[in-house]
Amino acid sequence: MRTLSEYINNDFKPIDIKETIEVVQDFFIEIAYSHFPVLENDIFIGCIAAEDVETFEIQKKLSDYRYTVEGFFVRASMSWLDVLEVFARNNSNIVPILDDTNKYIGYYEITDVVKFLNGTPFLKEVGGIIIVEKNSNEYSMSQITQIVESNNGKLLGLFISEATNDKIQITIKITLGSMNEIIQSFRRYNYEIVSEHNEDNYLNILKERSEYLDKYLNM
Repeated sequence: MRTLSEYINNDFKPIDIKETIEVVQDFFIEIAYSHFPVLENDIFIGCIAAEDVETFEIQKKLSDYRYTVEGFFVRASMSWLDVLEVFARNNSNIVPILDDTNKYIGYYEITDVVKFLNGTPFLKEVGGIIIVEKNSNEYSMSQITQIVESNNGKLLGLFISEATNDKIQITIKITLGSMNEIIQSFRRYNYEIVSEHNEDNYLNILKERSEYLDKYLNM
């Protein structure tokens, strides 16, 4: 299987901070990027947004608007989940890539990352999604794996999808087959099931109808 680092792109050179606004505007007209990396003396300083450049005075240089440069980036060693988070958090269709010495080495395009994700077992394989929640100091990744596998399930992937000081939510993808047994096991280990499932929907419908019937009979 290909690794995400194989999608590092260098089709276009980073923008120099000394470049004129006219040239930068023309670049964004030609290339449909939301942002693009900016270098100063070959050192990465951040990204400039296409929307911001549209408002800049054409006769000035990008260095005159240095304060608008945004400092997000990823490392070449980061996992695809962390890379995807940077895309989402910055509402960008590209992210710059730095090595461990902070040297700029290229950028990822969101289309390439999506292409990569479509080939991962987490998205490619048929399975079911369970989202569980537990106190931050009580959950265990090894326990989650044990719960899935002890019910003859195969774990395709899991990640922390939401976290607060008190609670943590974990999204789990498993092969189909023993979903109900796995859900019940999570409950026995005091995990709250945040996602809805057919079995739970059925029970909720029965509960709602029972409550309605009780209300009707007590009128």
